[in-house]
Amino acid sequence: MRQLVRKDNEAYAIQRNMRVSPSKANAVLEMIRGKKASEALNLLKFSSRGVAKNISKILSSAIANAENNHQLDIDILKVTEAYCGKGMVMKRWRARAKGRPGRINKFLTNVTIKVSEDQIKEVKKEKAK
Repeated sequence: MRQLVRKDNEAYAIQRNMRVSPSKANAVLEMIRGKKASEALNLLKFSSRGVAKNISKILSSAIANAENNHQLDIDILKVTEAYCGKGMVMKRWRARAKGRPGRINKFLTNVTIKVSEDQIKEVKKEKAK
């Protein structure tokens, strides 16, 4: 598991054991990686993927953490990291032929989203003054 090192201009949110497979979650996380936070929220809002609603909640939490805990400007926030990893696996059994069990794996995912202030836009604002 990665060790999260927080800098002064970033905040993050983590959800552990979300009931979706990591491959499905990663497909949605790829859409928002590197985007502005407001643009990423809009992408998730209109996405047809089922997991997009849960990831939207995690992104909203990261934005709220940035605003309330670290006093960052939410207008220039950017999704710097969005990744998921394997969580637990719920093992279930289903009856198969000749009295044998068939194993069913239900995967859980740990999702981390990190947002930070976009430095390029911050420098442009200072030059404009």
